Amino acid sequence: MGILRNLLQAVTWWNGATLNTRLWSWRNGSKVGEDAAGNTFFQNDDGSRRWVMFNGEAEASRVGPEWHGWLHHTFDEPPTERPLIRQEWEKPHLPNLTGTPQAYAPAGSIRRVQPKERTDYEAWSPE
Repeated sequence: MGILRNLLQAVTWWNGATLNTRLWSWRNGSKVGEDAAGNTFFQNDDGSRRWVMFNGEAEASRVGPEWHGWLHHTFDEPPTERPLIRQEWEKPHLPNLTGTPQAYAPAGSIRRVQPKERTDYEAWSPE
């Protein structure tokens, strides 16, 4: 299984960084840190270019707000040097769950295990 995973990563961008991206990052970037999801963050020597190598699927919503702010030059210092101050009322960051079993489904949705019984309409039937 490990050989197949490495082969997929070497030729597909959606299964993690490709071999070319890893080599380019090793030669031109310096590692700045990692987040809780295992994503690795890099920047070039003068800090003008910043990027992330995802741990697994390349999905932008998997990057938390502190690293997102650093990637987009909102914050000068990375969260490893200056952590983002969290408020007690803030919920933890979640990636976009659309298309997964954890996606939101309203009470009447057929995707729910036990959909709520609807009483506000009657099904049409021909006479």
